[in-house]
Amino acid sequence: MPFLLVLGLAAFASAFSMRAVDPMLNILAADLKVTLQEVALLASAFTLPYATMQLLFGPIGDAVGKVRLIRFNLAMLAVGLAVSALVPGHRELLAARVVSGAFAGGIIPVVLATVGDRVPYDQRPVALSRVLLALVLGQLVGSAAAGFIAEYAGWRPVFWCAFAVAATAALAALVGIKEERARQPLSFRAAIARYGTVLKNPLSLKVYAVVAVEGALTFGVFPLAAPLMVEHGLGDAVEAGLMLGAFAIGGAFYTFAVPFLVRHLGLAGMVGVGSAGVGVLLMGAAVGPSLAVVIAVFAAAGFAFYMIHNVLQILATELSAEARGSAVSLFASAFFVGQAVGAIVLAHAAGLLGAAPVFAVAGLGMLILAVPASLLPPRKAKVTTG
Repeated sequence: MPFLLVLGLAAFASAFSMRAVDPMLNILAADLKVTLQEVALLASAFTLPYATMQLLFGPIGDAVGKVRLIRFNLAMLAVGLAVSALVPGHRELLAARVVSGAFAGGIIPVVLATVGDRVPYDQRPVALSRVLLALVLGQLVGSAAAGFIAEYAGWRPVFWCAFAVAATAALAALVGIKEERARQPLSFRAAIARYGTVLKNPLSLKVYAVVAVEGALTFGVFPLAAPLMVEHGLGDAVEAGLMLGAFAIGGAFYTFAVPFLVRHLGLAGMVGVGSAGVGVLLMGAAVGPSLAVVIAVFAAAGFAFYMIHNVLQILATELSAEARGSAVSLFASAFFVGQAVGAIVLAHAAGLLGAAPVFAVAGLGMLILAVPASLLPPRKAKVTTG
């Protein structure tokens, strides 16, 4: 199996397991007899350990081998998802999501670093876009399928489906991709040295700050999809799943447009236009005159979001060639800490103001972010479009 296909399947499994909870928060709240604010913690319960464990998994991947780490974490993610399907209540589900998120943290960032190791920089935009396609398809299936399954079969079958996906990806990684790196001894001192190497690059903190804000504002509103549907009188879990699935469809279309966008906008233009586009479209979703309009707006927002995020990923893989796993793990940590904090803050804000005003405020934030984000990519970066 081509190594990009295997890495894409691993990214698909991680994204599927992460996004599966978002469209069924109302169903979980009713079944587990907790408030919306309490059940929204399930999103942060996955993303916070996902983010913080990057600090551990980055150096481990650099030392023992990235492929070995991907295999192990896929297997442990499958175990965590099986436990999630079996737990009796909210507290136990919260704990299972923490475990699942912790091991999922060693998948997508390490996949990106592996692409950085094996694909030259000038070919990396297209290669990363292929992995990104698998990732957004995981979001699409995880969001859309979870809404339908939870509505008609309950929330437990959603986790069993996620388990099957993760187990399949673990098997594919075991037989379909070869580890090319010799094991090195794990060392706390070496890990700290790798992070020091990454942070010596003056671009590092700027990239990490932008991706944290991007995650907080964009993915921070995802748990509010169902409440937004209810506010607009457009539905609940199924409609929220369609809305979030449309975001992933937009991202999938972006992956095919990468050569055109690189050629006509350049990396800096993609970042600026993408961030501004997400801002305008989130504000459009806050108005939501009809379900068809909201779905179309979120599809366009998915396309715009990956214009900025994919460029940030490319920049992250170049922050340190000798400590690429650590550099990309710090990138992912910043992104998912942003998501987790954003989900908590925005959920509480929605409890006071409603979901629609929170979407509008998040959109304004993305508009403002377009300016500093567009200054990050090198102006003369040479990339291919084939």
